[in-house]
Amino acid sequence: MNNIRNIAIIAHVDHGKTTLVDKIIHASKIFRENQEFGDLILDNNDLERERGITIVSKNVSVRYNGVKINIIDTPGHSDFGGEVERVLKLADGVILLVDAFEGPMPQTRFVLGKALQLGLKPIVVVNKVDKENCRPDEVHEQVFDLMFNLEATEDQLDFPCLYGSSKQGWMSTDWKTPTTDIVPLLDAIIEHIPASPVVDGTAQLQITSLDYSSFVGRIAIGRVARGVLKEGMQVALCKADGSIKRNKIKELQVFEGLGKVKVAEVASGEICAITGIEDFEIGDTIADMENPEALPRISIDEPTMNMLFTINNSPFFGKEGKFVTSRHLRDRLMKETEKNLALRVQSGDTEDKFLVFGRGILHLSVLIETMRREGYELQVGQPQVLYKEGENGERLEPIETLVVDVPEETAGKVIELATQRKGELLIMEPKGDLQHLEFNIPSRGLIGLRSSVLTATFGEAIMNHRFKSYEPFKGAIAGRVNGSLIASGNGPATPYSIDKLQDRGAFFIDPGEEVYMGMVIGEHNRQNDIVVNVQTAKQLTNMRASGSDTNVKIAPKINFSLEDAMEYIQKDEYLEITPKSIRMRKIYLDENERKRAESKGTFAMA
Repeated sequence: MNNIRNIAIIAHVDHGKTTLVDKIIHASKIFRENQEFGDLILDNNDLERERGITIVSKNVSVRYNGVKINIIDTPGHSDFGGEVERVLKLADGVILLVDAFEGPMPQTRFVLGKALQLGLKPIVVVNKVDKENCRPDEVHEQVFDLMFNLEATEDQLDFPCLYGSSKQGWMSTDWKTPTTDIVPLLDAIIEHIPASPVVDGTAQLQITSLDYSSFVGRIAIGRVARGVLKEGMQVALCKADGSIKRNKIKELQVFEGLGKVKVAEVASGEICAITGIEDFEIGDTIADMENPEALPRISIDEPTMNMLFTINNSPFFGKEGKFVTSRHLRDRLMKETEKNLALRVQSGDTEDKFLVFGRGILHLSVLIETMRREGYELQVGQPQVLYKEGENGERLEPIETLVVDVPEETAGKVIELATQRKGELLIMEPKGDLQHLEFNIPSRGLIGLRSSVLTATFGEAIMNHRFKSYEPFKGAIAGRVNGSLIASGNGPATPYSIDKLQDRGAFFIDPGEEVYMGMVIGEHNRQNDIVVNVQTAKQLTNMRASGSDTNVKIAPKINFSLEDAMEYIQKDEYLEITPKSIRMRKIYLDENERKRAESKGTFAMA
């Protein structure tokens, strides 16, 4: 038997996965005494650190009592389910982390279901038992019920349970008696997680993720399922279309601590990185040259949402970004589909338009945010959900489970907002000092819901959702009620004109900001769109008049995050995204063109 344990850490977003990995890394003394390191060691890209979420799964390896433990940190948000689905193939067991107050949440159910289907053995860790109002014993019962509902086997239901606090760095079998370190968790991993089996035979490895190095190019990462891989070995690459390509392994590396170490050969059960393989995709199998056998491909849930991506053709085009042409945009999107398995890209009706399909708003917004940081300029249209056709020819739409924890006094407002968007209340029960609400709601209804729920609950609601299934179409949902304020000309906005127009609505721009004709610069306080002139300056005379020289008092502009703006725009609007700015605009900048397009009804996919 191998002295290797491959384990994935799964949990709902923000339950403490990456913090726990930090503590395991510290406990195994990977760092030298004098080496400095921060928190969230594995969340190493800027976006992950800023948002406090894991987006891309990562590997790290630690040694404990002569056993090598390969740990895979996974994202908790179901929009990144594609990441979880492929890396669970690397693991022999999972650590399921659950918050001692919140208990199992929608995404917990999502990732746990995937792990149980693959037959992985779970260890349950009830985390954050140092929190106020925590209820570890109740949460333990809830996890058991959840596993039972997900049809776990007898062996999986007989799971060990540990309690502790990742942040304070301790784990124990009894939450009332804290220990001083997380060694009990490492002992539980060695005792309960099966060792990676050694499978003799011809070599087989499925590529589950990829890395990139500017020196050696693309690196394939996977777990050796059978046999032994050796440096310099001739191998066959089994592709999705059934074709087989001849390749040679240049170099083999295994994960050691936070880095990789070069080795001459890798036996089955170990996770390794391979250089020298050309033209591979995630899901391909590296097999024996004489007798190639492909492993079953990774199955990924279908996307539920799409957005139109196009080049930036606004008057401010090319002022802030480096990559602005349709070729740049196409190459970047195609490159993304190589490693982002849940993403699909289709060419649009013209050369410069692309339909990008993803799991949800967050999945698509992380791609857009990454691109703008790399220097891309682009425009995106309103997110659209994907419909399917049922067996009887009926129209089916994606339905999601929405969970909201909210103070009791504002629970009524949340129920009202959700039911207006065709949400169906399933559960309403107290949870500590909060009300716990569960709904079934169409994915369409979730677009723009978060901001209105946070406004109605004074920012105190905690919202989570996950895809449930495709169900019959629930009927029309009312969109945004208010119209837009649209700029009538180009140039900087003046304080004088903004002040005079404040009774028409709220503005998204500051005085002095450059605007262009057709740009959406505010929200009208009525249902229709209106065109306004924000460039007029005050006519100055040399006469003094009492009362007319009052100070200008301008309300602060409304700031949108990228997700807010994506959810806010209407179907006749684009979001212009550059490395420095996010602007909303009408698809047709000229008012007369807009009216012509409206009369023809050409906004559906403009």
